[in-house]
Amino acid sequence: MSWQTYVDSNLLGSGKVAKAAILGQQGGVWAQSAGFEISPTEQKAIIDGFSKPEQVQANGVRVANEKYMTIQANPRSIYGKKQADGIVIVKTKQAILVAVYLAPIQAAEATPVVEKLADYLIGVNY
Repeated sequence: MSWQTYVDSNLLGSGKVAKAAILGQQGGVWAQSAGFEISPTEQKAIIDGFSKPEQVQANGVRVANEKYMTIQANPRSIYGKKQADGIVIVKTKQAILVAVYLAPIQAAEATPVVEKLADYLIGVNY
């Protein structure tokens, strides 16, 4: 399966995620939804955020020119909010899943979709 299929089918296809991307932990976008552009600077900040969760917690996270207030940050996951919308970012062994959900979808609906795909990818050594 291609990386784009994971974005299109597993994330966007769930109906709980509006925009998504898969980043490589070494940098670069492996796949993304149309119009969801994460700059190289934003990619680096996301990658660095997993080793410095306290910085992401204090400063928030910027993705596709949108700033999200960090709700939770740890070495596996970063969750953020921007008004009624939110973001779920999860690290696997080699990739980072980035998913944005829009109101009326809530974090409790979108988060399990992203975490489940992350668990699957970890299980197959990605």
